[in-house]
Amino acid sequence: MPSSGNAPKASNRPVRFFDNRQKYLAFVNTCNEKWKVAERAAKELSHLRPEPPALRVFDAGMGDGTVLTHVMRAMHQRFATLPFYVVGKEISLEDVRLCLEKLPDRLVEHPASVIVLTNLPYAEAPWLMPRDVNKAQALNWKTMELDGDSSNGFGQQLRSIDEFLVDGWQVTASPSTGNPLYVRPTVLTIFRKDHKFLLDSVIPRRGQSGADYDLALASQPWRAQMSAEFKAKYVLSPLSRALRPGGRLLTVQSHGDDVGLELIQEIWPDENPFQVDRHDLLKALKEELGQEASNFNLRAPPDDKAIFQYKMHTLPDSIADSIGTSTLFAAWNAATYVAQIDDQRLESALASPEYLKATARVLQKNDGLRFNDESFVVSRRNS
Repeated sequence: MPSSGNAPKASNRPVRFFDNRQKYLAFVNTCNEKWKVAERAAKELSHLRPEPPALRVFDAGMGDGTVLTHVMRAMHQRFATLPFYVVGKEISLEDVRLCLEKLPDRLVEHPASVIVLTNLPYAEAPWLMPRDVNKAQALNWKTMELDGDSSNGFGQQLRSIDEFLVDGWQVTASPSTGNPLYVRPTVLTIFRKDHKFLLDSVIPRRGQSGADYDLALASQPWRAQMSAEFKAKYVLSPLSRALRPGGRLLTVQSHGDDVGLELIQEIWPDENPFQVDRHDLLKALKEELGQEASNFNLRAPPDDKAIFQYKMHTLPDSIADSIGTSTLFAAWNAATYVAQIDDQRLESALASPEYLKATARVLQKNDGLRFNDESFVVSRRNS
């Protein structure tokens, strides 16, 4: 992600695997993880019992909008006549742009939709309001009413606000963690003008937005090697508290024990970044919630329910005796991205051709590259 401001010098700055935009784009365009996460999320819809005035969904790390828009398609299929209130948290300007490119078709198929994008952190984004009084006063709040009824027209109008996006999604780097931080808190609300009357009770007002989500999605919302206590305190607990009675929080993270990790351990034999599993996370969340924990179901599912697989796309004949360089580069990028290998170690590995030889060996042995994710659900009790 881009950074600005008084960031530490590169040699002292904490490592952020998110910094390399090219790695991210190469990964999401060569692997089908987002498809599989969306399929897993769509299964949660059968458990939802939305109440007026809308089905409420929160995406805690919207990315480029692929998972969110896939889920919105599934929502329309199941709840075609209900208004939707969808909030996406994302701090990356590039990802916000990519998401906006995908939204026009959703607004045509399901016109009774209110879509909100924000750069606020997990503890604030569900409520669309900073906790700090000064930051709340500086909140950059924009409401966009789209004219017309065509996806082309909606797309043109959304592209016209790029100057607002550039201003609203500026970031700086945290001097202590290297995490990107917003320069100014921003909330962008989008809906169709011809449905404004119908959606009046759904459209958020500044300072008056509740959470009460039917479904919250948290897909890969953290760095793998962060502690369970950190993840519970700063991500899982605020998202759990943002659920309405009966609401569900689906969390997805990398699990390891797969071909991708096998490739990584060819170069770094002791590497295993996936040591905080769903059991650790739910235990830490229970402790973080304290007495509130009795309001939630915090059971970890067994492996056959929790773990699912995704893969790197390859042509049918690309894994042969001689594998093309582009396939090797894509596989190496995917494995190092998922394992969150920092640039310093990558530079050292790239100094020798062994990484390409190792990649070829692992791909041929396993007939491709596959990864495991694990998922679990936290639900708020109805009583």
